[in-house]
Amino acid sequence: MNTDRILLERKGHVAVLTINRPERKNAFNEALFNRLGVIAQELKARPPRAVVISGAGETSFSAGFDVNPDNPMLDSIIKTMTSGETGPAKQLIRAIRKTVDDFISVPVPLIAALNGSAYGGGAELAVRCDLRVMDPGAVICFSELRLGLMPDWGGGAALARLIGPSRAADLILTARKVSAPEAFALGVVNRISQKGCALGEALSLAETIAENGPRAVWNALALLRENQNVPYSAMLDKEEELAAALISSGECIHGVGAFLEKKKPIFPDIQ
Repeated sequence: MNTDRILLERKGHVAVLTINRPERKNAFNEALFNRLGVIAQELKARPPRAVVISGAGETSFSAGFDVNPDNPMLDSIIKTMTSGETGPAKQLIRAIRKTVDDFISVPVPLIAALNGSAYGGGAELAVRCDLRVMDPGAVICFSELRLGLMPDWGGGAALARLIGPSRAADLILTARKVSAPEAFALGVVNRISQKGCALGEALSLAETIAENGPRAVWNALALLRENQNVPYSAMLDKEEELAAALISSGECIHGVGAFLEKKKPIFPDIQ
C-alpha cells in the first residue's frame, strides 16, 4: 500500500489528489497538512489544467482536523484551554490556514469530488474549492460547533460568500448534516453524481475544462475568485484588463482558427 497520506497522480492535463487516510476517515494530522503544502508548491511549479481532490475509500471525503490524542497538533488547543492564552491556538490556526490557502491559490480550477461525507475542516476544504461534485449518499456537515469550536480553515467565510450569510448561519450554527439533494438546492455543491461516481464525474468535468484555452481558464478563474473581494466597478475594470491580456497572448488564434475550420480546438500548454 502506498504510505503517502495524500497521493498525487497526473492524468493527462488533470492532477488528481487523494486524501489517503481512510482508517481515520481521511482526517488531517500534521503529516497530511505538510504533504498538502508540498503538493501545493509542486502544482504551482508545474500547473495542470485542472485539479480534482477526493478521499480514499467509499465513505469519507475528509473528517477535517483529527481530534485524536495521537495528533500532536491537538496540544495547541489543549494548552489554550488550560492556560487561557490564545497564542498557541492562533499559531495552530495560522499554520492550517496558510497550508489551505496555499492549496486554494493554485491558479487552476480546483474540483472537490465528495466521494463520501465531509465533516468540519473537510467541509471547509470542499467549499473553498471552485467546484464540487457530491455522491448522492454523502453528507456535508460543518460540525465544529458540536465540539465548542468554529470553522477556522477559511470555510465559514467561504460558505457565507457561496450561499449567503443567512443560509450559511443555518448550516454552521446548527452543525446539522446536509444531504446531497439539499446541498445542491442550497448551492453548496454544483452536481450530484450517480452513486459511487463522484470522482469519475469530477474527472469528466476537469477534462472538459482542460479542453479549453489554459490562459483563458486561468484569467477567467482569477476574475471569478477576485470577485468575492472587490467592488463591482473594480471587477469590470479587472475583467477588461484580463480579457485584453488574454487576447494579446495569442491563445485565441487556436480557438478562433479551429472554429472557422469547423474543427475541435487543441490549445498548447502554457510555457
